Amino acid sequence: MYNVKTYNAIARAGLDRFTDQYALNQSDNPDAYLIRSVNLRDQELPTNLKVIARCGAGYNNVPLHKATANGTAVFNTPGSNANAVKELVIAMLIIASRKLFSAAKYAGQNRGADISTRTEAEKTQFNGTELLGKTLAVIGVGHVGALVAHAASDLGMHVVGYDPYLSADDAWHIPTSTVRAHSLTEAIAQADYVTVHVPKNDETTHLIGAAELAQMRPGTVLLNFARLGIVDNDAVVAALDNGQLDRYMTDFGDDAILNRPDVLVTPHLGGSTVQAEDNGAVQGVNTIMNFLETGNVQFSINLPTLQVPFSTCYRLTLMHENIPNMVGQIATTLAASGINIEGMSNAAKKNEAYTIIDVNAKPSVAAIDQLTQIAAVQRVRLLANPADLK
Repeated sequence: MYNVKTYNAIARAGLDRFTDQYALNQSDNPDAYLIRSVNLRDQELPTNLKVIARCGAGYNNVPLHKATANGTAVFNTPGSNANAVKELVIAMLIIASRKLFSAAKYAGQNRGADISTRTEAEKTQFNGTELLGKTLAVIGVGHVGALVAHAASDLGMHVVGYDPYLSADDAWHIPTSTVRAHSLTEAIAQADYVTVHVPKNDETTHLIGAAELAQMRPGTVLLNFARLGIVDNDAVVAALDNGQLDRYMTDFGDDAILNRPDVLVTPHLGGSTVQAEDNGAVQGVNTIMNFLETGNVQFSINLPTLQVPFSTCYRLTLMHENIPNMVGQIATTLAASGINIEGMSNAAKKNEAYTIIDVNAKPSVAAIDQLTQIAAVQRVRLLANPADLK
């Protein structure tokens, strides 16, 4: 029996996928956390916690170093809310180009018998521009950015994409009409609209700052529906004041940008659809069950991807530091315990490594304890093949 603790409102579509081998919120020392936006940074992680699954793409509410030291794998659910964010971004492009909010506010304040005549005469102040033929720079063309690029292309926009970390898999999802920029400057220099879709980390904090804003064409519209802090809001205010930016649209409130007619702030609505919440919950639950039952890893933040068919009776998994001779020490320890290795797979991600060892004889408690005592090993798990338990 596995124990799972949930935070926030997790969609029933996901929770219903847990089998009878999982108990929800019945232990303070669970095997797994299933979360959305709860801030875990100041919390102590339970010693038994093996996995945290975040229902959503962002993970800045999870203390990665603390989790890794605890032997806890951290996962997100990339792509689960990508369509929801894409639709919101496209809506904001249309709202910005047609001045829809200003026009609706004006019309809503008019009354009287001559409203039709007056609005007809005065509506020219809300004349907008069509998106057809305009240029959109998409900064980050992963799950969300690729969908935005497709939708913008379908609207007749010219799309320029920039992503120095684009994977081969992600590249397959970008429309062929997207022009690849080789630098951020190249991407934004001729754009009418700029939208950012990159994760928040040290490299992307203030990715769009004063220098980048100065390189944009006067009158550019900037959109940030990725994360607070990727755009320097103080620099945005200055760019709006001097006319470099025409409008700023974002999903993240900040004192610096409040109460301005040229800024539109939505209350973190990017992934707030029924479908996106269902998708994230389902993907998060599937991730927890797959990791706990097979040890296989995909979409982990702190572990490398490693997926190995589980064909033996037992499996050992080890989280450990990525340093020389770790695999050698592990193999030697098992050999000394009389355990024959049927298969071994190892992969690394920066300073962390992960090893899967398949065996047909069940290792003793003493053997597992010896593996645990190897310096730089954070967690050892023994798994029985789920197929053998049915």
